[in-house]
Amino acid sequence: MSLEITLVEFENTSALDIELSEKVAKLLAADIAATGSASLVVSGGSTPMGFFHLLSQCSLDWSNVSITLADERWVNADHADSNEKLVRENLLINEAHRAQFISLKNSAQDALAGESGTEQALASVGTFTVLILGMGDDGHTASLFPGAEALPLGLDMNSGRTCIAVTPTAAPHQRISMTLPRLLDSQQIIIHISGAGKHQVLEEAKAGDDVEALPIRAILNQQQAPLEIYWAK
Repeated sequence: MSLEITLVEFENTSALDIELSEKVAKLLAADIAATGSASLVVSGGSTPMGFFHLLSQCSLDWSNVSITLADERWVNADHADSNEKLVRENLLINEAHRAQFISLKNSAQDALAGESGTEQALASVGTFTVLILGMGDDGHTASLFPGAEALPLGLDMNSGRTCIAVTPTAAPHQRISMTLPRLLDSQQIIIHISGAGKHQVLEEAKAGDDVEALPIRAILNQQQAPLEIYWAK
């Protein structure tokens, strides 16, 4: 039995971006007030761009916020396909320029060789305050892709791993991805999607339980962290 899932629908992406940025800022501020620090995990792609810009303008003690990514392509931070580049140019600006960014990519030759370094970089961060996940048309989230050789390890709740190297079967670049147990170690998870196609994939995922076919099901069917879905028509 999974936790109750809250689906919040919006008429357009602008309305979603406004409400999501306000919600995340409040959650971060509350954690800073309670513990002295907060952490935010975001995802790449075009969907969160408007949200990033609005969140970056929120008045917050950003110097006590750590920001990282749910997954990253194993490319340099100045590469056009780098999620870190996207975050630095669209979120770590305005007020949020004072936040600490934790890079998933390191100097290792490939993602497999870089796993331990990435795990060490994240070791200082405890339970995440907020995790924002996207979802692909194939049902992947983070870089937990259906059909990927590393998927079973990524979904293993008892692996003891926080990050794994992933080679997608139908997407470019090696990836480094947080594992399911690390993703679920969050105070609040929000799936951020838009469009009728993503809603259809979501409904398909909710209707079944084959996690390897649609890895997003591992997030939908878990009982560990509160989950909300923000969807813009």
